[in-house]
Amino acid sequence: MLYRAAKIISVPLMHAVWRPRVEGRENVPARGPAILASNHLSVLDSFFLPALLPRTVRFVAKNEYFTGNRLTAMWMRSTGTVAIDRQNVTAAQAMLDAAVGVLRAGELFGIYPEGTRSPDGRLYRGKIGVAWLALTTGAPVVPVAMLGTEKVLPPGTSVPRIHRIGVRIGEPITFTGDPGNARDRRRVTDEVMEAIAKLSGQEYVPRYATSVKSEA
Repeated sequence: MLYRAAKIISVPLMHAVWRPRVEGRENVPARGPAILASNHLSVLDSFFLPALLPRTVRFVAKNEYFTGNRLTAMWMRSTGTVAIDRQNVTAAQAMLDAAVGVLRAGELFGIYPEGTRSPDGRLYRGKIGVAWLALTTGAPVVPVAMLGTEKVLPPGTSVPRIHRIGVRIGEPITFTGDPGNARDRRRVTDEVMEAIAKLSGQEYVPRYATSVKSEA
């Protein structure tokens, strides 16, 4: 109920202000589980993507997203986003366990394989959680490219700016392999990142974004 009300209020405003262009909306399954694997340019990605799809998309997000920007926090709560403490050593497994529950309930789960926002607009190496989820649950992976969202709310700002955004959604990909096999997890993750790169047109960097941020 809260999610539906939030969409009724926010979606017309979003279309009027940011004039989003959506390509490939038909590639999102009308029913059943699927993993939406997206690049990550802005904290508002988790607002824009669910708002532009008819089905609910569940995300897992760090606790800070629930205490920072009020608009973002409201949307996170209304969509049933699961909060995790990234400082906790078990946070990664908690996220994956929560995601498995979402997918086995037949819902859509959104994930950013890079693990964090891109520090410079480029696409970074994906972490293997997306592969583990796909191979564990059998759910298809739908690659997604967010476009221009980093210009709406650049890092360090709290007031959204007016800039046209876009979303490109690729065809679902079903993977086979052993979720316990490191090579299978790496292969699937790399294929997912390649699909995202083709949609986004971003330069690919074969390093983790978290390591680049730690050096800054």
